[in-house]
Amino acid sequence: MHVIEVQDKKTANEFLQFPIRLYKDEPNWIRPLDKDINGVFDPKVNKFFRNGECTRWILKNDNGETIGRIAAFINQKTVNKDNDQPTGGVGFFECVNDQEAANLLFDTGKKWLEEKGMEAMDGPINFGDRDTWWGLLVDGFDRPPNYQCNYNFPYYVDLFENYGFQIYFKQFTFGRPVMDPLSDRLYEKAQVADKDPDYTFRHIEKKKLKEYAEDFRTVYNDAWARHPGVAEMTSVQANAIIKKMKPIMDEKIMWFGYHKDKPVGFYINIPELNQVFKHVNGKLDLIGKLKFVYHKLMKTNTKMIGLVFGISPDHQGKGVDGALIMATRDMVQDKYTRYKDLEMNWIGDFNPKMIKVVEQVGGDVVKTHHTYRYLFDRSKKFKRMPLKS
Repeated sequence: MHVIEVQDKKTANEFLQFPIRLYKDEPNWIRPLDKDINGVFDPKVNKFFRNGECTRWILKNDNGETIGRIAAFINQKTVNKDNDQPTGGVGFFECVNDQEAANLLFDTGKKWLEEKGMEAMDGPINFGDRDTWWGLLVDGFDRPPNYQCNYNFPYYVDLFENYGFQIYFKQFTFGRPVMDPLSDRLYEKAQVADKDPDYTFRHIEKKKLKEYAEDFRTVYNDAWARHPGVAEMTSVQANAIIKKMKPIMDEKIMWFGYHKDKPVGFYINIPELNQVFKHVNGKLDLIGKLKFVYHKLMKTNTKMIGLVFGISPDHQGKGVDGALIMATRDMVQDKYTRYKDLEMNWIGDFNPKMIKVVEQVGGDVVKTHHTYRYLFDRSKKFKRMPLKS
């Protein structure tokens, strides 16, 4: 076996093509868009190159057949943030069921990270935000992956854990039918916020996206940037996120909460795009775009994703979370009944308060992912991600 660094079009294409062959008999796997994978490794597309670097490799056997791939990356904004040691990451791991092959891939990523001064690696993670390509699927193999979420074979769990990776945190995806009733507790919470005239709630308007991008950034930094490993979001990044969502966003399922007109919370849902992209076979070329437009116009998508939920700390415990959920409920159950199913984007086990809120929304854990960490100094005591207070 030998490892080849991706440095030209041929090896970059093989990095894309290998999973297609690997999952050819797996009915629930959905091929990611080529442009999404390529964009992660393109400095002109991925903003994380401003404060980091990455590389990737493919692994071939002695017959010249590709049997694996992996990427490694460093984000200088999170290398030392809330970590006991400088920590990088590996991701986009795919491999045949062979521990020796997997170990060689992990060793390759480890060596590159060590040369960059790292003392640990998380995986499988993304050279980007946590809402995409983050974590190893360990339960929920009977469901297709959501857009830009990892799907893998069950044997990957053994490949990671046999190498020595340990669970840093667990990620839970909750699912429920949209029309199922909500808990009485949410109604009670919503009433608390509704009694305060300083609180208002509204869904976004596409004609005011710049304003909502800044509102999103404000709440995100208040609610999320305090978490270990999460960097603050800039205005440029917020605008890029909202701009990226614009072609697929549904205004009626994206809600913000305000206190005296200051943004204090959001509950962002989007249509689940893999229900459309499963028809384009990874290619958003002319034919792929026509298929996308067709399915968008025909509204064949009946599943929405709860992408992100955040409440500024000063307004937690005041019913804002319940009011946001109830505002969305009033829309999707009574006024705008397009969607049948809801899945909430993953919630870490380090955030029990958020898990409690989602449990009140209802539904069950339908998928579980693990984010693993591997300490290079094997004698060092391993610590899981601390709980959010």
